Amino acid sequence: MECPAPVADRGPAAGGECRGVVVRGGLSRVAVVIRVDISDPADPRLADFRDLKRADRRPDRPGGRGLVIAEGTVVVRRLIASRYPLRALLGVPRRYHELTEEPAGELADQPVPFYVADAETMAATVGFHLNRGVLATADRVAFPPAADLLAEGRRVAVLEGIGDHENMGAIFRNAAALGIDAVLLAGGCADPLYRRSVRVSMGNVLSVPFAPIAELGSGGSDLLHANGYHIIALTPRPDAVALAELGLPPAQRVAILLGSEGPGLTEFALAAADVRARIPMTPGVDSLNVATAGAIAFAALAPSP
Repeated sequence: MECPAPVADRGPAAGGECRGVVVRGGLSRVAVVIRVDISDPADPRLADFRDLKRADRRPDRPGGRGLVIAEGTVVVRRLIASRYPLRALLGVPRRYHELTEEPAGELADQPVPFYVADAETMAATVGFHLNRGVLATADRVAFPPAADLLAEGRRVAVLEGIGDHENMGAIFRNAAALGIDAVLLAGGCADPLYRRSVRVSMGNVLSVPFAPIAELGSGGSDLLHANGYHIIALTPRPDAVALAELGLPPAQRVAILLGSEGPGLTEFALAAADVRARIPMTPGVDSLNVATAGAIAFAALAPSP
């Protein structure tokens, strides 16, 4: 049996087993992969994974190749289960055997290469020792624009100035866990699909729709109001209403505004909100991490079962 031709820039799927096996990403999503054994870290087929430590060569950098990179078996499975088109996997033999299941039967037209290398070869390729032992890459996709996500949703998070990738990933993890329908990104936000954000989110960023939105205080707040959203600005200011005292109708659409660590929301965003809400805290503690504060607000404003 001949190996099917690979996608144009993946390189030939030769040098390993020409046999398709299944990697399961969820109850209904699987990927068919072909094992390709690799011993040379300079092999051109590993271009998706090379020099991940060097910021100027990162394939997931904004303005770069724009790849989505997943680390570890849990996040790789979530990538496979997502809408992002899988490109390739790279892992040590143990991770290959953990992830792969039964033979795939008839091979797909475009099976995905699963490059298998020892830990030293993998470390030399990516630029550091990867404890999780497996990586996967995928192409990005575009979600619907903010207006469409607002029309379909009931509860959204709107982020302003969230420039830290770990905070961004943690917010998406909380949003997925606590039923936020979409995340909208105003000015100054980090890329949610940056490798660190994907890792910290445990891959949940791959399942939560997101889109840019115009600056709050101008077109962004107008769009929220036009779709019937009550805008709640989360702030530690003492004049804000306690979160538990908002008393919103159960069917009310809500947009929860979260600002950057330190400065918080801009005055424009605060002025655009319908209400400012705070999380009561012990005296002497002035604020919470933004992802923690977001999780509390997401849970407090969840619709009643």
